[in-house]
Amino acid sequence: MLIKIANKYFIVFFVFVLFSLNLNAQYYKKNTEIGLTAGVSYYLGDLNKQHFFQSKPGAGIIIRRNIDNRFSYKASALFLSLFSDERESSDTIAQSRMLHFKSKIYELSGQLEFNFLPYESGNPLYTWTPFVYTGISLFHFNPKAENKNGEWVELQPLGTEGQETTTFPDRKRYSLMQFSIPMGGGVKIAVNESFNIILEYGIRKTFTDYLDDVSTTYPGPNINNSQWPVEMTNQAQELSDPTNNPQINYAGRERGNPDKKDWYSFTGITLSFKLKNNTAGCDY
Repeated sequence: MLIKIANKYFIVFFVFVLFSLNLNAQYYKKNTEIGLTAGVSYYLGDLNKQHFFQSKPGAGIIIRRNIDNRFSYKASALFLSLFSDERESSDTIAQSRMLHFKSKIYELSGQLEFNFLPYESGNPLYTWTPFVYTGISLFHFNPKAENKNGEWVELQPLGTEGQETTTFPDRKRYSLMQFSIPMGGGVKIAVNESFNIILEYGIRKTFTDYLDDVSTTYPGPNINNSQWPVEMTNQAQELSDPTNNPQINYAGRERGNPDKKDWYSFTGITLSFKLKNNTAGCDY
């Protein structure tokens, strides 16, 4: 008997929840925001293991489509800068290698956001929420290093690890266009009916180990005969081993760890504006 009564109450409760969700969906009107974002970016990989170390400015534009007060789709275009220089490292071993790079990142991304709390600008009940997001990004990078003349030179065409030489036929030049998986979160704050401030931290898992042009072993010289692969130019040799010390950085010695892919991150603040106030006209 008690079980039957409990089942009836459960059914009534379940119907009430469905009705409430449907009512909320009817009151919430989908809307679109556009915003500008600015912050800092940094890289994690063979030349840096420390978060926020040697950060550089980054900026972009975002378009967000709010489908209800929990979920949003977001498209973004970001322009970031990555930089790392072992010559500035406090690690004496890293400092002695003198490897360094800088690279511009141009990223296009599509993401899905989830709000932990109901959120709706213009509704005094739902003025803020923590959120998380993930998605997929397409980005372009182009690592450069400084030669002895103070010029910043593109590294990928040089093949600093012996790519596409007869000595290392299995080493291919990496693509400068790659995919990544963005993951992150932050806080959304509704200032008024059409203006939002969004704080976020995000990190990108890439599928390349060459954001910094460093991945595997030194291609030369051989410790016995001091020979580099014949196809490598003098500049490729110089930027492969800036120390020019074949007694230490000889062929086969570890230059990077190919088993760990590189990451990059963006942390910023977004000022976002609702393009049109589509919230249903009702009193909250």
